[in-house]
Amino acid sequence: MNVAERPVEQSADREARPIVPDRIEDLGIPRAMVADLILRYLWLHGSGTLAALHETLKLSFPILETMFHQFRQQHVIEVKGMLGNDYAFTLTEAGRALATARNEVCQYAGPAPVSIQEYHRVVKAQTAHVQLSRESLRHAFQDLVLPDRVLDQLGPSLIGHQSLFLYGGTGNGKTSIAERILRIYRDTVVVPYAVEVDGHIVALFDPVVHRTAPCDDELLDPRWVVCERPCITVGGELSSAMLELRLDEATRVFIAPCQMKANNGIMIIDDFGRQMISPRDLLNRWVVPLDRRVDYLTLASGMKFKVPFELMVVFSTNLNPSDLADEAFLRRIQTKVLIENVDPEVFDEIFRRVMQFYQVPGEPGVAEYLRGRCAAAGAKYLRACYPMDAYRLIKAISEYEGRPVRFTRANIDRAVALYFTKPENSKES
Repeated sequence: MNVAERPVEQSADREARPIVPDRIEDLGIPRAMVADLILRYLWLHGSGTLAALHETLKLSFPILETMFHQFRQQHVIEVKGMLGNDYAFTLTEAGRALATARNEVCQYAGPAPVSIQEYHRVVKAQTAHVQLSRESLRHAFQDLVLPDRVLDQLGPSLIGHQSLFLYGGTGNGKTSIAERILRIYRDTVVVPYAVEVDGHIVALFDPVVHRTAPCDDELLDPRWVVCERPCITVGGELSSAMLELRLDEATRVFIAPCQMKANNGIMIIDDFGRQMISPRDLLNRWVVPLDRRVDYLTLASGMKFKVPFELMVVFSTNLNPSDLADEAFLRRIQTKVLIENVDPEVFDEIFRRVMQFYQVPGEPGVAEYLRGRCAAAGAKYLRACYPMDAYRLIKAISEYEGRPVRFTRANIDRAVALYFTKPENSKES
């Protein structure tokens, strides 16, 4: 099942990308924060060069040279020698005392943050805009068997980058659909390493979430990273704390919540209604962000600040939506798509694809036989997951017994017997 390719050389809005600032005044963050970053780097590493500072702090050489001369005049650093055309320097005794004091306040010594105002501007400029048709959407979901009805319901929501509610019986592909929505985007975005808010640092770039993309733009501010649009999936582990800033007590750096990391991309709430946070609390928390496209976070001091909420939230659930949310909230999720139970034709096509992809031979009529055995075992409806689940069980049985994997009626009988539960008073062995 081939994954649709997504080229990464195109940007969402190249003209909106921030360019390299050569003056401290153009960084958008306090001069004192720049000084603190350099001091903490030297305190941590013992010594440094302008090239090393540039590589770590992502600041331009003109800015670093300005700070270098300032520190030298203030007797904060002393030059130990030259490395080619670069200076090798270390902290003086007074510089170490100053760096130690600043390190007690915050231990962050990574890439310089960008201002919250610049973050707002760039995120808004990178709002997703896609052109879709039924054919292009079918290509994006080419490894799934989806009726045109489902594609035609998904299309308008994806074009509008609106939040989406996928609901229906378990095992019919809601999560698979949600995870493939990212394929419709054919551009890249920029994500800052960190954001400065009222003198505090909020770490944002997450290599687990943000997949970097090739970039040859020498004018791009190196405090930003070129990435594919992010996609974050959370399930039952989602708690109210994950939606707020988290202060790392060791470093005194704030960690951005998951919805902020998902900006300009997608956040999937899988198995909605089964999270640690109650559906009512989650929905109340996001009524304003979904409606106004902005979120409000709180610093440890109690200060609230505004961040963009420029993402598509996809709720996926096998529970009744009306039991999870009230009308006011459902109104803010303008697209609700029912993923219905599959019919025999779709079931057989899924089965055929599973056989083809895994190159598993089978007896004639085994797809129809599997349908019948599922019904006999108590399945009220056909589920899209049954063919793959049956394959995995048959593969495990075959490996256990040391024989080739084949779809046979006997193997299907054994897989179905393992898959479905039986009443406790059943007399079957």
